[in-house]
Amino acid sequence: MTARSICRKTAAKSAKSRIAVVGTIAVVGSLLLSGCGDQTNDKESDTVSNAPLADKLPKDIRDKGVIKVGSDIAYPPVEFKDKSGNTVGIDPDLGEALGKQLGVKFEFENGTFDTLLGGLRSKRYQIAMSAMTDTKNRQEGIDEETGKKVGDGVDFVDYFTAGVSIYTKKGDDQGIKTWADLCGKKIVVQRGTVSHDLAKAESKKCKGGKKISIEQFDNDQQAQTRLRSGGADAGSSDFPVAAYAVKTSGGGKDFQLVGEQVEAAPYGIAVSKKNPELRDAIQAALNAIIKNGDYEKIIKKWGVEDGAVEEAKINGGK
Repeated sequence: MTARSICRKTAAKSAKSRIAVVGTIAVVGSLLLSGCGDQTNDKESDTVSNAPLADKLPKDIRDKGVIKVGSDIAYPPVEFKDKSGNTVGIDPDLGEALGKQLGVKFEFENGTFDTLLGGLRSKRYQIAMSAMTDTKNRQEGIDEETGKKVGDGVDFVDYFTAGVSIYTKKGDDQGIKTWADLCGKKIVVQRGTVSHDLAKAESKKCKGGKKISIEQFDNDQQAQTRLRSGGADAGSSDFPVAAYAVKTSGGGKDFQLVGEQVEAAPYGIAVSKKNPELRDAIQAALNAIIKNGDYEKIIKKWGVEDGAVEEAKINGGK
């Protein structure tokens, strides 16, 4: 047990007990010599003061030392749980690197994808970071399907570029090469994603009454399970996710990519429009890790170099 945890056991019970401990420390100097004073605060203060961009954060976040991140943690390799239950992936690695620049911890909290922006509006999270495509509709708070305004919208700090891919069971593509080939067939997607929106849009183009049958799920792994069991003809997700599933599911024996990725667009870190200071701090931190090489190392680690950006832009989506 560290000195930090020993001190917290007694000093962090309540504000009143903390005052009592401080009074005791003032009287009993030996405790100071033993290293059991306000050591936790000193360490946290050092972390913030040593971070080059800490002063760019809003004061309340800087004081708390945490940025709460809404994320659908079931979207490998972007974010997912490893065998030990740890949150890993591209976004958590980038969050850690950004946190070092800002002097805070990026704390990922799991939620279904289509609820993340609502969680941001209700202040459950400070940001949403979950392979979320930066679109004009999301910037303006417009529902993709109805075209109606449903909120204030968000600002995005763009950090990656990805298109949408189709995949099928391995050795059974059923002649599917393009979205038009899906007419009269069944596709599985994650609810609220660009793949979901694209499937609905493409289905409207189908002729002769042969629409695309769309089955939607809370997360992409559920959609993959449905396709793997033979319950659909194809699946669709962002290219890095589809490519990772093809490479890893069943040791590479379950799926195959078909056709080319389409609708290439930026992933963005979503921030409330009411918090431009946080948005600008994250942009500065992202540009810093692009410049110092940390960003490149993370992107290479996950084998997604084709989606790397050279600059963190705000609201670059169309």
